[in-house]
Amino acid sequence: MVTSLIAMTAWGLGSVLWAELVRDFYHLLAHYWTPLYRLHVWHHRVFRPDLTAVNDTIYREAHWRNDVPEALAMLVLGLLPWGVAYTVAPEQHWAALLGCLYTLTFLFSAIARGSGIKWAEELTDVTHRPGQFLTPPSRWFVNRTYHWRHHFDNQKAYYCGTLTLVDQLMGTALSFKGKTVAVTGASGTLGQALLATLHERGAKVMALTSREQSVSLTVKGENIPVKTMTWQVGQESDLAAILETVDILILNHGINVHGERTADAIAQSYEINTFSSWRLMELFFSTVRTNQEMATKEVWVNTSEAEASPAFSPLYELSKRALGDLVTLRRLDAPCVVRKLILGPFKSNLNPIGVMSGDWVAKQIVNLAVRDVRNIIVTINPLTFVMFPLKQLFVGLYFKLFSRRADLQAVKSEVVSGNIAIKGLAQK
Repeated sequence: MVTSLIAMTAWGLGSVLWAELVRDFYHLLAHYWTPLYRLHVWHHRVFRPDLTAVNDTIYREAHWRNDVPEALAMLVLGLLPWGVAYTVAPEQHWAALLGCLYTLTFLFSAIARGSGIKWAEELTDVTHRPGQFLTPPSRWFVNRTYHWRHHFDNQKAYYCGTLTLVDQLMGTALSFKGKTVAVTGASGTLGQALLATLHERGAKVMALTSREQSVSLTVKGENIPVKTMTWQVGQESDLAAILETVDILILNHGINVHGERTADAIAQSYEINTFSSWRLMELFFSTVRTNQEMATKEVWVNTSEAEASPAFSPLYELSKRALGDLVTLRRLDAPCVVRKLILGPFKSNLNPIGVMSGDWVAKQIVNLAVRDVRNIIVTINPLTFVMFPLKQLFVGLYFKLFSRRADLQAVKSEVVSGNIAIKGLAQK
């Protein structure tokens, strides 16, 4: 009895998942196959950037031309799981029709919207509802913020309708095309590798460095200058105007004092590795004000593998763990996507005995980011893939249970006015 119930549940949920996969691949095909695109383009003609409809006539027509055919395709192909179940598991074959019943809700709601029934628009067109976005793009389920990017960021990405699985598998869950990406520590090994990799992906890259030198890239033998901004730790507020124009900020600067444990080494490690990145992250949060900025802005923080395992450099470990915990705390209510970079030993000035190349690490980071991985682990140490998720789970749960939600408007006000307490501490 229990085995039969489990089998029926599996067939039912599997048929629903199949319906969603058909829906997403239909959408994908509609952007590449002209006959379908002629129907699908009506859907893109409907909405303004604030997600209000251009007019009721086009709104209704778009459902007849796009949503109804899409639901019919889901319904027809939804019979496939039922046919398989009927053949291999006839006792549970009725459960495999759940995907078809699920699809009928899309079909009937599309017909209702196409017919101009108001309640249907309000109750069923959830991802196109106008109004202020409340949360950043979701990781596993498509929310309004996630879907907005398909309409107004890049129509050749963000295809999913309910689950984000297809975008994650295809690497279309994040688009760099036309985005301004700023990298701190840009003159270092990983910084330059990230700039080159992101440039190849279509991003407009910007170097933020403490060195008085211009950064350039060598691409196919050609020297390409990169917009370079010089800044110093403790003067993060000088970058406020620049961060307004940045879509993705990658916090990659740091220092490794190796075996030192003097008071100066402690202060320097925490100031550069922890508090400087934290101040820049908060400053960047203050630039997220509109729906578009919430949908497209991101901050990536290189907390390193030292957040969860020994790096044989105590102050590097302590300062990076502190940064990692601050990021875990703040992204509970961050106004944009926040990613962690948990990187193993790659060869650089900070770690001349690293075993991975900076170019390879940068490519892995970007490959995982376009699959919307929020905790990007790149390492040769298999234990990190177990230890870090466990640490992240329990620390995140602890912070969620025993801390209060931040007043984002108050934080923004403090950042803009330059009155964040830690900034004052750094200036003493």
